[in-house]
Amino acid sequence: MKKKNNAQLICQLSAVAAMMLAGSAHAADAFSADSQWMTGDWGGERTKLIEQGIDIKADFVGEMGANLHGGYNDDKTARWSQQFGLGVALDLEKLAGWGDTEAKIQFTRRDGRNISNDRIGDPRAGTLSSSQEVWGRGQTTRLTQLWIKQKYFDSKLDVKAGYFGEGEDFNTFPCEFQNLAFCGSQAGNWATGIWYNWPIMQAAIRVKYNLTPELYAQIGAYNQNPSQLENNNRYKLSGSGTKGTLIPVELVWSPKINNLPGEYRIGYYKSTAKADDVREDEDGNDAATTGNAYRSHSSKDGYWLVVQQQLTSHNGDASRGLNIAANATFHDKETNVVDNYQSLMFVYKGPFDARPKDDVGIGFSRIHVNEDVKKNAELVNAANGVSDYDDPLFSPLRSTEYNYEINYGFHVTNWLTVRPNLQYITHPGGVDEVDNALVAGLKIQSVF
Repeated sequence: MKKKNNAQLICQLSAVAAMMLAGSAHAADAFSADSQWMTGDWGGERTKLIEQGIDIKADFVGEMGANLHGGYNDDKTARWSQQFGLGVALDLEKLAGWGDTEAKIQFTRRDGRNISNDRIGDPRAGTLSSSQEVWGRGQTTRLTQLWIKQKYFDSKLDVKAGYFGEGEDFNTFPCEFQNLAFCGSQAGNWATGIWYNWPIMQAAIRVKYNLTPELYAQIGAYNQNPSQLENNNRYKLSGSGTKGTLIPVELVWSPKINNLPGEYRIGYYKSTAKADDVREDEDGNDAATTGNAYRSHSSKDGYWLVVQQQLTSHNGDASRGLNIAANATFHDKETNVVDNYQSLMFVYKGPFDARPKDDVGIGFSRIHVNEDVKKNAELVNAANGVSDYDDPLFSPLRSTEYNYEINYGFHVTNWLTVRPNLQYITHPGGVDEVDNALVAGLKIQSVF
């Protein structure tokens, strides 16, 4: 009955959205390049809803990846993945008179295939990053957000509670690239099995306090429940299957340097769930050799640094100019596959006077696999009596993967951006035997 009700809810929301989209076809500003929505303002009704406190959200991201050269399998092909989002943000002060209170519900639908899984990376090891960041976490419809947020003490204290992911508030980062190593919360990409990025939701609470107009501190508690990753639990609200709690803390500084905006984040996370050692058994010996179970640790942790700063303006226009961004994460070496990651990105917004809203970006990343993971694979191969990389039983040895991307974002309209890109992946999956790969990508972003 629960699944039936969830399905009915999805259908009802979809029907409402479809009626709105159909009604908008006659609106004067539908498909206008200056509108922030493809379907326009619905004859002014959309703005009225927002003024009343109801902001309907509908968006699309589509990504194509084609292997042009190299990789594990150089049989040329292209893969497509996509994501639809449908939700509503509510201003409860306007709707119900609840001061400084907001709420949101969001559904996400993902479909498609990923070029990285079997063309770029060795399927026995996979890739560390992904050439199509929108792929993953189950190709299905999920409830992604269901939360309420209220501010206190002249908006200095901000409390958010409900169901949502860590990356919405902690270690946040924009997604102006297609390769996963340059897109979104990076701590979640490499904190193996404990930090669930979009579109996975978790029961959570986040408390933020504004120390100054430019500086705030925040702490959160997120239910660590691996069953939420399962497709048949995509609307799950119960706590069954809980293994522990993920607790992130972060300090965020947002200064203006030479009147140009920046954001600097430093954070730490700790998971209270048990985590297996990547190499040793309970006696401190190599588990692959002894055949004993891997040692269980009571927790795992890590930390991150994020820098974003606009460096220049364009002829005095602060909406254009050069931006720099850097990310770094560091993880527990006893329990985590990736022990450290770094990236550096440059984005120039408004490179041409004739195209003032376009952007061009270039990014570099390094993803390092824990040395104990490599050593454990060597021991597994020795225990299985295999040494030939081409043997199906061979466990590939992983070290460091490097990702590079250059892209150009065509701001076609205010509601449509098309971003062709080229990606180069060195040692996909950190496996030296896999050829370096060249991938052609195309990312389409639209707001309905």
